[in-house]
Amino acid sequence: MPKQSAGILPFRIHHNTLQVFLVHPGGPFWKNKDAGVWSIAKGEYEDNEEPIDAAKREFTEETGQTIDGEFTDIGYVKYKNGKVVRAWAVAADVDEQNITSNVFKLEWPPKSGKMIDVEEVDRAGWFDVSTAKEKIIPAQAELIANLQKLLDSNR
Repeated sequence: MPKQSAGILPFRIHHNTLQVFLVHPGGPFWKNKDAGVWSIAKGEYEDNEEPIDAAKREFTEETGQTIDGEFTDIGYVKYKNGKVVRAWAVAADVDEQNITSNVFKLEWPPKSGKMIDVEEVDRAGWFDVSTAKEKIIPAQAELIANLQKLLDSNR
């Protein structure tokens, strides 16, 4: 069975512009990469866990902040490797300057035997839709488009 992830795409209207909140992966491999590597805050879940609960848990683990509001299912995307990412949008004002991520062990440099602590997320930010679509993992760009459609249909 393919891996399953669940995540949250916070959004806000800032100076009459739709913005979405994305996170950047931590660690030495991602340090100098920008375009196409940002993501919604998300993570894997097991079959016995409700996806929305996993999405909220992962958001807290990756940002150090809780998130509340009216969560709207914006669908799912499927990666080339078969992984499925399901997402919910929520109007929120997350503090991108106050990110505290969980840490995991990583062998670095590869095959060195040396383990280092790496933050799962090293930074976050609010981006207008055009910029967000450049920064986000290409497979996740559809989630932003789904959010736009949802907001347009509610006008």
